[in-house]
Amino acid sequence: MSVINNFMNIGILAHVDAGKTSITELMLYKSGSIRSLGNVDKGTSISDNLDIEKERGISVRLSTASFLWENTNFNIIDTPGHLDFSSEVERSLLALDCAVLVLSAAEGVQAHSDNIWSALRKLNIPTLIFINKIDRSGADVKAVLQEIKQELTSNIIVMQQVSNESEENITINSFDLTNSVLKEKIIEKDSLLLEKYLNEICISKEEIINSFKQQIAKSKIYPILFGSAKYDIGITELMSFLSEYFPKAIGDENTEPSGIVYKLEHDQSIGKIASVRLFDGTLKNRDSIEIYGSNEISKISQIRKLQGQKFQDIGILKAGDTAALCGLSNVKAGDIIGKPYGRINTEVSLNTPLLTIKVSPENNADYSDLVKALQILSDEDPSLQLLWLQDERELHIKVMGLIHIEILKSVLNSRFGINALFGEPTVIYKETPSKPGQAYEEYTMPKPCWAVVLFNIEPGEPGSGIAYHSEVSFNKIAARYQKEIERTIPKALNQGIKGWEVTDIKITLVDGEHHNIHSRAGDFAVATPMALMKGLVEADTDLLEPILEFTIKAPEEYLGKIASSLTKIGAEISEHEILNSKLKLKGLVPIASSMDYSITLASITSGKAKLNTRFTEYRKCDSGITIPYRGISPLHRAKYILQARKAINT
Repeated sequence: MSVINNFMNIGILAHVDAGKTSITELMLYKSGSIRSLGNVDKGTSISDNLDIEKERGISVRLSTASFLWENTNFNIIDTPGHLDFSSEVERSLLALDCAVLVLSAAEGVQAHSDNIWSALRKLNIPTLIFINKIDRSGADVKAVLQEIKQELTSNIIVMQQVSNESEENITINSFDLTNSVLKEKIIEKDSLLLEKYLNEICISKEEIINSFKQQIAKSKIYPILFGSAKYDIGITELMSFLSEYFPKAIGDENTEPSGIVYKLEHDQSIGKIASVRLFDGTLKNRDSIEIYGSNEISKISQIRKLQGQKFQDIGILKAGDTAALCGLSNVKAGDIIGKPYGRINTEVSLNTPLLTIKVSPENNADYSDLVKALQILSDEDPSLQLLWLQDERELHIKVMGLIHIEILKSVLNSRFGINALFGEPTVIYKETPSKPGQAYEEYTMPKPCWAVVLFNIEPGEPGSGIAYHSEVSFNKIAARYQKEIERTIPKALNQGIKGWEVTDIKITLVDGEHHNIHSRAGDFAVATPMALMKGLVEADTDLLEPILEFTIKAPEEYLGKIASSLTKIGAEISEHEILNSKLKLKGLVPIASSMDYSITLASITSGKAKLNTRFTEYRKCDSGITIPYRGISPLHRAKYILQARKAINT
């Protein structure tokens, strides 16, 4: 592995309204990639190109742009800041070499900032913290630095000093690694340099710089820079700092291709356009490539890249770089191109869809077009998890929140010309076995078929998901049939006896048999769901409800009102602190009772409180919603078998 062509794939990440899109725009402008400077508020920025983004002044989809700065080829990914669009951010993280976490000097560390930081640390992505909006009224650099130490990390190294914050004549001094304070901070985290220092051996500037770069690359330290995107302060320094001190992409151009689709778009004339980060290998126009796990080969019709404000056919994509691939007809966002590669297999989750909603066309004549539109949007954002009930002519999707619904409604109208109606959102519950049970099925009629299975099922630990293993020899059930059983189990548990996904369950295959003549792999795919549903009936299931972790910041005077309102919605307060007459509360609350709490909080505090929430866990609840099984239930044995044999349609 070696550095490839000085590429750096860097993400600009932040809580909503911290200024990351404005920073991206300035980088493109100052590098000469674009000729005129766009404005987020006016809807003219390069990153925000959807109608709703221009109207609302927020990023809904991630965007990629490229520029050259000081011999570094930057591929910069500007991500949405609103929690409702976390799935976009999750995919982008797997494509990054480095990240810039943008914080507002006035708002400090917010809930989504914390979510992003946790994900960056899980993936060990080198990160720079950029404190923006130092010009803002209420900017408090000292307070933000303290908050970073308390809520994110103490391993920071402040590279600059700010003078006259919140004023027109604000200034930032330049940094110097030979400065005694910075030098000592670098030395203290490097055992070799520290030994030299203690033994009074001279340490060269080159050694300091090399150590600094290594510590950044290994995520041992996190540099902090300051600026104001509004007044173009600190942006040049940010670009130069990244170019000089942060690690470039590594890869091998001469091996088998390996990449990830971090964004998917649809074009009416071209079809699907897959934005890909290539970790290894080389791809060219007309090359054939496999979508990992699909056994499907697609031919690349065009490799294109945004150069300034226009896409150009570059014809080739090499390891370390990003580009858009055209011609991959069956690709979805999040797919792996070619072979798997290290960090691609690491799961990160910033948020989880906790609401499900029914979507229907305002005009019944648009039903087919709505189906196609939602299928396209689900390819672009798999977290929507479109459920199409063809018999009932119903469409259901999963959403993050009310903003997500509003954006989807706008996109369906502006992009597809469809006026859609959204029902009332329903909380997504889950099921888990109440007690141990057995799950048996003997599927031997009507011939030809033969699949006999016996499972033990029991409750799993909270958050454990589905745990499966087999105690049956391959003599009883052949290996290929056991693979089919294991593959079928997650699908079989998509709906339990109360209509929700089954989780936190242990499943053990303890007995069964195949027939040398009559058995087929598909027989075990039919028998497994029938057995498991019968087992769940025997064990019964408990409902699990999603729990949110909340943070409230408000003036101290509202403590009584806020505490009382939280009690009414069943919240548990785990932490509270008061500092400089400012109140901070943290705790847990069920989403079912808190969907409108932001309105309540704004009312009782005259809009002076800030609420941030994020999903934390599913927890057993005494009450919840049971919904009908969608489609033909495996409990309706005869009809289910007919459906499996394609004798009837669902």
